[in-house]
Amino acid sequence: MKHLDKENNLQVLFCDNHILVVEKDANLLTQPDNSNNESLEDIAKEWIKKKFNKPGNVFLHPIHRLDKPVSGIVIFARTSKALSRLNEQIRHHKIKKYYILLIEGILKKKKGYLINYLFHDNFKAEIVMKQNPNAKLAKLFYAVIKEEDNKSLVKVRLITGRYHQIRAQFSYLGHPIVGDKKYGSRVFCKKIKLHQYRIKFLHPITKKQLCFQSKPSFCL
Repeated sequence: MKHLDKENNLQVLFCDNHILVVEKDANLLTQPDNSNNESLEDIAKEWIKKKFNKPGNVFLHPIHRLDKPVSGIVIFARTSKALSRLNEQIRHHKIKKYYILLIEGILKKKKGYLINYLFHDNFKAEIVMKQNPNAKLAKLFYAVIKEEDNKSLVKVRLITGRYHQIRAQFSYLGHPIVGDKKYGSRVFCKKIKLHQYRIKFLHPITKKQLCFQSKPSFCL
């Protein structure tokens, strides 16, 4: 059941002995890096420590990451067995991820597939030719929900999960995500309008199908 831990400001969607499913705010790191910035992993570990009165270090690993400026659902493994089995689901594309985004402009084709090849370096992804030896296939399905004021609200189902994939592919189309200055947005806002709103996967131990949803902070 979703609840907000006010002390740690953590939005918890689900927790049992094996996994923790939470929401990440935009402009929050998923995992610690070389900076001193707070991360979702730090907050979640502190929550687990207090919730279950755990002394010492807490085992908690995200099985996927969201870019710092992106908000949405993140799954953590609480045991090594859960981590291994969830990683296996990722390798076999059994974890289904869905996003909602607000882009600049109006798409001519209201739904369809985007298929490109990506290469990333220096913290940015670029669309490249298939023949590039470092190219990786990037594929997604999208559908326009609403259009207004030369902006479009779009839902996306990821088929591959590449670095900055959604951001790079829509920018390449000439429709960058609103607020995403790194990929060409001309609209200033504090948070980019990209949110992972739904995720489906099998529980690593019970094998039960799980589905979690989250509302974005933006709309059209």
